[in-house]
Amino acid sequence: MTKAKPYVHSPGNKQQSDLQPPPQVHPREVFMTTAVLTALIAAGLIAAMFIPGIGIPLIVVQVGFLALHGSRRYGWRAITVFIVAGLVISNLLENLSIQTGFPFGHYHYTGDGKIFQVPWYIGPAYLAIGYLAWIVATSLLADVHRNSPWLTTIGTPIVGASAMTAWDLAMDPSSATINQWWIWENGGGFFGVPLVNFLGWTFTVYLYMQAFALYLRSRGPAPSAARTRTVSDLQAVILYAATTLSFFAAYFKSDRTTVTDATGHTWQTSDIYETSILLAVYGMLFLALLASLRIAQRHSERSGTSTVVAASQTQVP
Repeated sequence: MTKAKPYVHSPGNKQQSDLQPPPQVHPREVFMTTAVLTALIAAGLIAAMFIPGIGIPLIVVQVGFLALHGSRRYGWRAITVFIVAGLVISNLLENLSIQTGFPFGHYHYTGDGKIFQVPWYIGPAYLAIGYLAWIVATSLLADVHRNSPWLTTIGTPIVGASAMTAWDLAMDPSSATINQWWIWENGGGFFGVPLVNFLGWTFTVYLYMQAFALYLRSRGPAPSAARTRTVSDLQAVILYAATTLSFFAAYFKSDRTTVTDATGHTWQTSDIYETSILLAVYGMLFLALLASLRIAQRHSERSGTSTVVAASQTQVP
Protein backbone atom coordinates (compact mmCIF):
# COMPACT_ATOMS: atom_id res chain seq x y z
CA MET A 1 0.00 0.00 0.00
CA THR A 2 1.33 3.45 -0.92
CA LYS A 3 1.37 5.88 1.97
CA ALA A 4 0.13 9.44 1.54
CA LYS A 5 2.90 12.00 1.42
CA PRO A 6 3.12 14.15 4.55
CA TYR A 7 2.77 17.91 4.34
CA VAL A 8 6.18 19.51 3.99
CA HIS A 9 6.79 23.20 4.71
CA SER A 10 9.13 24.56 2.08
CA PRO A 11 10.39 28.03 3.03
CA GLY A 12 12.19 28.35 -0.27
CA ASN A 13 8.94 28.24 -2.20
CA LYS A 14 6.59 31.08 -1.20
CA GLN A 15 3.51 29.72 -2.94
CA GLN A 16 3.95 26.27 -1.45
CA SER A 17 4.47 27.73 2.02
CA ASP A 18 1.14 29.54 1.77
CA LEU A 19 -0.70 26.25 1.32
CA GLN A 20 -1.76 25.34 4.83
CA PRO A 21 -2.25 21.69 5.78
CA PRO A 22 -5.90 21.10 6.55
CA PRO A 23 -6.72 20.92 10.25
CA GLN A 24 -7.25 17.40 11.50
CA VAL A 25 -10.99 17.68 12.04
CA HIS A 26 -13.37 14.96 10.91
CA PRO A 27 -15.41 16.26 7.92
CA ARG A 28 -18.66 14.91 9.39
CA GLU A 29 -18.07 16.80 12.65
CA VAL A 30 -17.49 20.06 10.78
CA PHE A 31 -20.54 19.52 8.59
CA MET A 32 -22.74 18.78 11.60
CA THR A 33 -21.43 21.82 13.48
CA THR A 34 -22.19 24.18 10.59
CA ALA A 35 -25.54 22.45 10.05
CA VAL A 36 -26.50 23.02 13.69
CA LEU A 37 -25.35 26.63 13.47
CA THR A 38 -27.40 27.05 10.28
CA ALA A 39 -30.48 25.69 12.04
CA LEU A 40 -29.93 27.98 15.05
CA ILE A 41 -29.57 31.08 12.86
CA ALA A 42 -32.64 30.13 10.82
CA ALA A 43 -34.58 29.66 14.07
CA GLY A 44 -33.28 33.03 15.25
CA LEU A 45 -34.47 34.70 12.05
CA ILE A 46 -37.91 33.19 12.60
CA ALA A 47 -37.91 34.26 16.25
CA ALA A 48 -36.93 37.80 15.21
CA MET A 49 -40.28 38.00 13.42
CA PHE A 50 -42.00 37.92 16.82
CA ILE A 51 -39.38 39.04 19.35
CA PRO A 52 -37.99 42.57 18.88
CA GLY A 53 -34.41 43.41 19.77
CA ILE A 54 -32.63 40.19 18.82
CA GLY A 55 -31.51 41.33 15.38
CA ILE A 56 -28.08 42.61 16.43
CA PRO A 57 -27.14 39.53 18.53
CA LEU A 58 -28.23 37.44 15.56
CA ILE A 59 -25.77 39.31 13.34
CA VAL A 60 -22.97 38.37 15.75
CA VAL A 61 -23.98 34.69 15.54
CA GLN A 62 -24.02 34.94 11.75
CA VAL A 63 -20.45 36.25 11.83
CA GLY A 64 -19.62 33.10 13.80
CA PHE A 65 -21.10 31.04 10.97
CA LEU A 66 -18.96 33.00 8.51
CA ALA A 67 -15.81 32.28 10.53
CA LEU A 68 -16.47 28.55 10.88
CA HIS A 69 -17.82 27.93 7.39
CA GLY A 70 -15.26 30.17 5.74
CA SER A 71 -12.28 28.76 7.62
CA ARG A 72 -13.14 25.22 6.56
CA ARG A 73 -13.78 26.27 2.99
CA TYR A 74 -10.81 28.59 2.43
CA GLY A 75 -8.59 28.36 5.53
CA TRP A 76 -8.16 30.81 8.40
CA ARG A 77 -5.74 33.11 6.57
CA ALA A 78 -8.07 33.61 3.63
CA ILE A 79 -11.23 34.15 5.68
CA THR A 80 -9.33 36.62 7.84
CA VAL A 81 -8.62 38.60 4.66
CA PHE A 82 -12.37 38.60 3.93
CA ILE A 83 -13.19 39.80 7.45
CA VAL A 84 -10.53 42.53 7.58
CA ALA A 85 -11.25 43.78 4.06
CA GLY A 86 -14.98 43.87 4.74
CA LEU A 87 -14.69 45.74 8.03
CA VAL A 88 -12.08 48.25 6.89
CA ILE A 89 -13.46 49.07 3.43
CA SER A 90 -17.10 49.31 4.55
CA ASN A 91 -16.29 51.55 7.53
CA LEU A 92 -14.00 53.81 5.53
CA LEU A 93 -16.50 54.33 2.71
CA GLU A 94 -19.46 54.76 5.06
CA ASN A 95 -17.62 57.47 6.99
CA LEU A 96 -16.43 59.04 3.75
CA SER A 97 -19.98 59.19 2.43
CA ILE A 98 -21.32 60.75 5.62
CA GLN A 99 -18.70 63.50 5.22
CA THR A 100 -18.73 63.98 1.44
CA GLY A 101 -21.69 62.13 -0.07
CA PHE A 102 -19.49 59.58 -1.89
CA PRO A 103 -20.27 56.79 -2.63
CA PHE A 104 -23.72 56.37 -1.01
CA GLY A 105 -25.05 59.90 -0.88
CA HIS A 106 -25.61 62.30 2.02
CA TYR A 107 -26.99 60.64 5.14
CA HIS A 108 -26.30 60.16 8.83
CA TYR A 109 -26.95 57.44 11.39
CA THR A 110 -29.13 57.88 14.45
CA GLY A 111 -28.44 56.20 17.78
CA ASP A 112 -25.21 55.52 19.66
CA GLY A 113 -22.41 52.94 19.69
CA LYS A 114 -20.57 54.30 16.68
CA ILE A 115 -17.10 53.75 15.24
CA PHE A 116 -16.42 57.31 14.13
CA GLN A 117 -19.86 58.06 12.62
CA VAL A 118 -21.00 54.51 11.82
CA PRO A 119 -22.71 52.14 14.32
CA TRP A 120 -20.47 49.22 15.27
CA TYR A 121 -22.94 46.58 14.03
CA ILE A 122 -22.90 47.85 10.42
CA GLY A 123 -19.51 46.23 9.74
CA PRO A 124 -20.57 42.79 11.03
CA ALA A 125 -23.75 43.08 8.94
CA TYR A 126 -21.62 43.66 5.85
CA LEU A 127 -19.66 40.52 6.73
CA ALA A 128 -22.58 38.29 7.67
CA ILE A 129 -24.80 38.97 4.67
CA GLY A 130 -21.83 39.61 2.37
CA TYR A 131 -20.43 36.13 2.96
CA LEU A 132 -23.80 34.54 2.20
CA ALA A 133 -23.99 36.62 -0.99
CA TRP A 134 -20.45 35.49 -1.87
CA ILE A 135 -21.44 31.82 -1.58
CA VAL A 136 -24.52 32.48 -3.73
CA ALA A 137 -22.20 34.02 -6.34
CA THR A 138 -19.77 31.08 -6.28
CA SER A 139 -22.73 28.73 -6.74
CA LEU A 140 -24.10 30.71 -9.68
CA LEU A 141 -20.77 31.34 -11.44
CA ALA A 142 -17.70 29.61 -9.98
CA ASP A 143 -15.56 29.65 -6.88
CA VAL A 144 -12.24 31.47 -6.87
CA HIS A 145 -9.16 29.41 -6.12
CA ARG A 146 -5.44 29.57 -6.76
CA ASN A 147 -4.76 30.54 -10.39
CA SER A 148 -8.45 30.94 -11.24
CA PRO A 149 -9.13 32.54 -14.64
CA TRP A 150 -9.61 36.30 -14.55
CA LEU A 151 -13.23 35.94 -15.69
CA THR A 152 -14.00 34.09 -12.45
CA THR A 153 -11.74 36.27 -10.29
CA ILE A 154 -13.55 39.44 -11.39
CA GLY A 155 -16.97 38.02 -12.28
CA THR A 156 -17.71 36.30 -8.97
CA PRO A 157 -17.23 39.51 -6.88
CA ILE A 158 -19.53 41.36 -9.30
CA VAL A 159 -22.26 38.73 -8.89
CA GLY A 160 -21.70 38.67 -5.13
CA ALA A 161 -21.97 42.46 -4.85
CA SER A 162 -25.21 42.37 -6.83
CA ALA A 163 -26.62 39.64 -4.57
CA MET A 164 -25.71 41.77 -1.56
CA THR A 165 -27.34 44.87 -3.07
CA ALA A 166 -30.52 42.82 -3.61
CA TRP A 167 -30.77 42.67 0.18
CA ASP A 168 -30.38 46.43 0.54
CA LEU A 169 -33.03 47.05 -2.13
CA ALA A 170 -35.58 45.27 0.04
CA MET A 171 -34.22 46.55 3.35
CA ASP A 172 -33.24 50.21 3.00
CA PRO A 173 -36.61 51.96 2.53
CA SER A 174 -38.14 50.44 5.67
CA SER A 175 -34.96 50.82 7.72
CA ALA A 176 -34.40 54.45 6.75
CA THR A 177 -37.73 55.99 5.86
CA ILE A 178 -39.93 54.09 8.34
CA ASN A 179 -37.62 53.12 11.23
CA GLN A 180 -35.21 56.05 10.70
CA TRP A 181 -32.13 54.08 11.74
CA TRP A 182 -30.39 56.39 9.30
CA ILE A 183 -31.63 59.54 7.58
CA TRP A 184 -31.25 60.37 3.89
CA GLU A 185 -30.77 64.11 4.08
CA ASN A 186 -31.82 64.82 0.49
CA GLY A 187 -34.40 62.07 0.21
CA GLY A 188 -34.67 59.93 -2.89
CA GLY A 189 -37.08 58.55 -5.45
CA PHE A 190 -37.18 55.02 -4.04
CA PHE A 191 -39.36 55.65 -0.99
CA GLY A 192 -36.96 58.32 0.24
CA VAL A 193 -33.77 56.44 -0.67
CA PRO A 194 -31.57 57.80 -3.50
CA LEU A 195 -30.37 55.77 -6.47
CA VAL A 196 -26.74 56.54 -5.64
CA ASN A 197 -27.08 54.57 -2.38
CA PHE A 198 -27.55 51.28 -4.23
CA LEU A 199 -24.75 52.07 -6.64
CA GLY A 200 -22.57 52.81 -3.61
CA TRP A 201 -23.53 49.49 -2.03
CA THR A 202 -22.56 47.56 -5.13
CA PHE A 203 -19.27 49.46 -5.39
CA THR A 204 -18.34 49.01 -1.72
CA VAL A 205 -19.17 45.31 -1.55
CA TYR A 206 -17.43 44.70 -4.87
CA LEU A 207 -14.24 46.30 -3.54
CA TYR A 208 -13.89 44.03 -0.51
CA MET A 209 -15.03 40.93 -2.40
CA GLN A 210 -12.53 41.73 -5.14
CA ALA A 211 -9.75 42.07 -2.58
CA PHE A 212 -10.74 38.66 -1.23
CA ALA A 213 -10.85 37.14 -4.72
CA LEU A 214 -7.40 38.49 -5.59
CA TYR A 215 -6.01 36.91 -2.42
CA LEU A 216 -7.64 33.59 -3.27
CA ARG A 217 -6.23 33.69 -6.79
CA SER A 218 -2.76 34.37 -5.45
CA ARG A 219 -2.61 32.35 -2.24
CA GLY A 220 -5.93 30.56 -1.81
CA PRO A 221 -6.65 26.83 -1.87
CA ALA A 222 -5.66 24.86 -4.93
CA PRO A 223 -8.49 23.57 -7.16
CA SER A 224 -8.06 20.04 -5.78
CA ALA A 225 -8.52 21.37 -2.24
CA ALA A 226 -11.67 23.22 -3.30
CA ARG A 227 -13.18 19.98 -4.59
CA THR A 228 -12.71 18.26 -1.23
CA ARG A 229 -14.06 20.99 1.06
CA THR A 230 -16.08 19.76 4.02
CA VAL A 231 -18.82 22.37 4.32
CA SER A 232 -22.01 22.72 2.35
CA ASP A 233 -22.70 25.69 0.12
CA LEU A 234 -26.39 24.94 0.51
CA GLN A 235 -26.25 25.94 4.18
CA ALA A 236 -25.17 29.47 3.26
CA VAL A 237 -27.74 29.69 0.45
CA ILE A 238 -30.51 28.67 2.88
CA LEU A 239 -29.44 31.41 5.31
CA TYR A 240 -29.33 33.94 2.46
CA ALA A 241 -32.95 33.06 1.63
CA ALA A 242 -33.98 33.04 5.31
CA THR A 243 -32.78 36.64 5.64
CA THR A 244 -35.95 37.68 3.77
CA LEU A 245 -38.15 36.55 6.67
CA SER A 246 -37.93 39.98 8.28
CA PHE A 247 -39.57 41.55 5.22
CA PHE A 248 -42.52 39.15 5.43
CA ALA A 249 -42.84 39.84 9.16
CA ALA A 250 -42.97 43.59 8.58
CA TYR A 251 -45.55 43.17 5.81
CA PHE A 252 -47.94 41.10 7.92
CA LYS A 253 -47.42 42.67 11.36
CA SER A 254 -46.68 46.37 10.93
CA ASP A 255 -49.23 49.16 11.05
CA ARG A 256 -50.34 50.85 7.85
CA THR A 257 -49.73 54.56 8.12
CA THR A 258 -47.81 57.41 6.48
CA VAL A 259 -44.22 58.53 7.05
CA THR A 260 -42.37 61.67 6.03
CA ASP A 261 -38.75 61.71 4.88
CA ALA A 262 -36.18 64.44 5.50
CA THR A 263 -37.35 66.48 2.49
CA GLY A 264 -40.99 66.49 3.61
CA HIS A 265 -42.15 63.88 1.09
CA THR A 266 -44.89 61.60 2.44
CA TRP A 267 -44.91 57.86 1.78
CA GLN A 268 -47.38 55.08 2.53
CA THR A 269 -45.81 52.39 4.71
CA SER A 270 -48.04 49.77 3.08
CA ASP A 271 -46.42 50.56 -0.27
CA ILE A 272 -42.94 50.22 1.21
CA TYR A 273 -43.67 46.88 2.88
CA GLU A 274 -45.29 45.47 -0.24
CA THR A 275 -42.40 46.56 -2.44
CA SER A 276 -39.94 44.96 -0.02
CA ILE A 277 -41.79 41.64 -0.39
CA LEU A 278 -41.75 41.87 -4.18
CA LEU A 279 -38.02 42.62 -4.21
CA ALA A 280 -37.32 39.82 -1.74
CA VAL A 281 -39.25 37.24 -3.76
CA TYR A 282 -38.00 38.17 -7.21
CA GLY A 283 -34.56 39.26 -6.03
CA MET A 284 -33.04 37.36 -3.10
CA LEU A 285 -35.31 34.30 -3.17
CA PHE A 286 -34.94 33.96 -6.92
CA LEU A 287 -31.15 34.13 -6.63
CA ALA A 288 -31.26 31.56 -3.82
CA LEU A 289 -33.39 29.27 -5.99
CA LEU A 290 -30.96 29.55 -8.90
CA ALA A 291 -28.00 28.89 -6.60
CA SER A 292 -29.73 25.84 -5.09
CA LEU A 293 -30.46 24.43 -8.54
CA ARG A 294 -26.82 24.91 -9.58
CA ILE A 295 -25.63 23.17 -6.41
CA ALA A 296 -28.00 20.26 -7.09
CA GLN A 297 -26.89 20.13 -10.72
CA ARG A 298 -23.20 19.98 -9.83
CA HIS A 299 -23.84 17.35 -7.17
CA SER A 300 -25.72 15.26 -9.73
CA GLU A 301 -22.90 15.63 -12.26
CA ARG A 302 -20.27 14.58 -9.70
CA SER A 303 -22.38 11.61 -8.62
CA GLY A 304 -22.82 10.54 -12.23
CA THR A 305 -19.10 10.84 -12.91
CA SER A 306 -18.26 8.81 -9.80
CA THR A 307 -20.70 6.09 -10.85
CA VAL A 308 -19.20 5.87 -14.33
CA VAL A 309 -15.65 5.69 -12.94
CA ALA A 310 -16.61 3.02 -10.41
CA ALA A 311 -18.34 0.97 -13.10
CA SER A 312 -15.35 1.19 -15.44
CA GLN A 313 -13.00 0.05 -12.67
CA THR A 314 -15.08 -3.06 -11.97
CA GLN A 315 -15.11 -4.18 -15.59
CA VAL A 316 -12.92 -7.17 -16.33
CA PRO A 317 -10.75 -6.69 -19.45
